[in-house]
Amino acid sequence: MTIKKHDQKGLYPKYPGYAHAVEVAGGARTLYISGLNGYESDGKTMPESFEDQSELIWRHLRAILASAGMEIGNLVFLRTYLARPEYMEANKAIRKKHLGNHEVGLTVVAATLLKPEWKLEVEAVAAA
Repeated sequence: MTIKKHDQKGLYPKYPGYAHAVEVAGGARTLYISGLNGYESDGKTMPESFEDQSELIWRHLRAILASAGMEIGNLVFLRTYLARPEYMEANKAIRKKHLGNHEVGLTVVAATLLKPEWKLEVEAVAAA
């Protein structure tokens, strides 16, 4: 599998962990990961803080990737829904912590989420 990043000159500067576009060449397996939120394994409880919910989501994401024989380096796209715009900086720092130097296509949206206790929800696409 070949992954090619498209960061054309003349576009605005990239964000950390971000590529303007990511191309996955033929023959790849693609994994579409549904929106993850910060529920514990009981499906009822979740941490209160944004940071704790975010860290739990990244653990969920790693577990799903591992179930498909993949890892963080296989991610090609993330979409994050934040319950409040004020979470932007914390989200960026936690995302960078988990992605390291890996860059993905990225969308971050502030939106009203389905449950008031949800601080964020994350969708992902990975390829191998």
